[in-house]
Amino acid sequence: MMSAEKLWRQIAFIKEIDKVKYIQRKTKLFNSDRCENDAEHSWHLALMAMVLAEHADAAVDMFKVVKMVLIHDIVEIDAGDTFIYDTQKNHSNTEEERLAAKRIFGLLPAEQAKEFISIWEEFEAGETNEAKFAKAMDRLEPLLQNSSNQGGTWNEPGVNYEKVYAKKSVIGEGSTALWKYAENLIDEGVKKGILKKH
Repeated sequence: MMSAEKLWRQIAFIKEIDKVKYIQRKTKLFNSDRCENDAEHSWHLALMAMVLAEHADAAVDMFKVVKMVLIHDIVEIDAGDTFIYDTQKNHSNTEEERLAAKRIFGLLPAEQAKEFISIWEEFEAGETNEAKFAKAMDRLEPLLQNSSNQGGTWNEPGVNYEKVYAKKSVIGEGSTALWKYAENLIDEGVKKGILKKH
């Protein structure tokens, strides 16, 4: 590929991903009434991963983890953000997200597109040490937010201790220490009355 065409494709991708800044999440910023957007979420996860790396249960390639958390929600440009406790739509990977990954990452030159799709798929599969730790960050951040916001999305209909515990237990696959911390926060939420037990 000619360097001019390669650059054009990279710039097209950079312009496209600006849309991530407009995707609103259900969770709100710490101690705030403002909902976070996907770009803020991904940036926060990248810094969390760097700061909390020592708590990973296994050795991880931190650069790969950072790549994962920075690109994992780009597919939401097309697929939208699915609330983790949504009862109508499954939060796990969908064909809609796969099509989005193919289109959006496909804007890049072929070699980069292949790398980004591979990293996104690895994150979604959640089987490697890097993916497990990246997913731990993805589940920990909104837990911290809800804890600081009088329950935040825990106040949504149908959300209770059992659902929160089940969804957040993924943290333990990447970090035993962070899961122990998360469990304590969940239990504190019940004691404070900001998370329903049933």
